[in-house]
Amino acid sequence: MTNFLENPDAIQDIVVGLGSCIATNRIIKDGLPVGFMYRERPEFEGDSGWRFLAGDEDDDYMDNGLNSKIYDVNTVANYDIAMVPYLKLAYGIELERIEGSDEFQQINA
Repeated sequence: MTNFLENPDAIQDIVVGLGSCIATNRIIKDGLPVGFMYRERPEFEGDSGWRFLAGDEDDDYMDNGLNSKIYDVNTVANYDIAMVPYLKLAYGIELERIEGSDEFQQINA
């Protein structure tokens, strides 16, 4: 797996212009696939509202601000392209990866 933080020139244009998102280090540094993703109303200028987690982060991990950072959505797509088909979904959506697949299912009503 390419570490795009060490080699930013390897990033391809997969989804351009969606803005930024928040992703955990479990995806970006540890190389795990996106296991859980949700979209909330933007919190800052240029925010897409997307939040990406591996799915095994506990409350203590999430409470530590050093464990997640702001990235361009395109950067996260380069780490896990499986989340791309869901990026146009509305605010308020919560999705989890169907185990053993590259598909996600909605988990909120």
